[in-house]
Amino acid sequence: MADVLLTDIDGTLVDSNALHAEAWRRTFEHFGIETDLAQMWSQIGKGGDQVIPIFVPKADQERLEESIKKFRKDIFHRDYMARIVAFSKSRELLQKVKHSGMQIVIASSSEKEDLGTYGKIVKMDDLIDEASSSADAENSKPEGDIFAAAMKKVNAKPAQCIALGDTPWDAQAARKCDVPTIGLTCGGWKRQDLLDAGCIEVWQDPADLLLHYEQSALARR
Repeated sequence: MADVLLTDIDGTLVDSNALHAEAWRRTFEHFGIETDLAQMWSQIGKGGDQVIPIFVPKADQERLEESIKKFRKDIFHRDYMARIVAFSKSRELLQKVKHSGMQIVIASSSEKEDLGTYGKIVKMDDLIDEASSSADAENSKPEGDIFAAAMKKVNAKPAQCIALGDTPWDAQAARKCDVPTIGLTCGGWKRQDLLDAGCIEVWQDPADLLLHYEQSALARR
């Protein structure tokens, strides 16, 4: 059994991926860059440092990057943050993990200031031991920086950890740190997409993982 759960938040514990995708789409539209919701959704789970180079011409990236990040942040907080809800049984799943004796560490590409809001939405603050965010990583997912930072905060080695996420970027980032990942499809990705990215098993959502907890890697490791 693992000693530490490294868990993502967006699309994993809270239903926010569609909102993030729409905020990014509107942001790029504001700067004259056309994208559609499906294109943006496929990039959710990465930080802005990974998303912007995909859609902004290289010659414009340095000039526009900070303005794009600020615009996206402002409209997300203004128009979307209040619409985020926790997935069913997110808190109960974390309670089960905690009661099993594991530490819980957030490993998210979100900004540090947003973690407090997410903590209230999931009602998980009393269950979390540590948290890493975009502020702790030079590069966001699918690079492994955020998971490396999360492990460092609790002085854990990869063999002691298991990750929980909803995107291929979570699995790829964790794999770069030699940490296995449990995938959830509630973030919008298909089961096979997550398995192909390296997830060792895939469940539908926190409620499904909680229901099958004893058959999952959380209990087996």
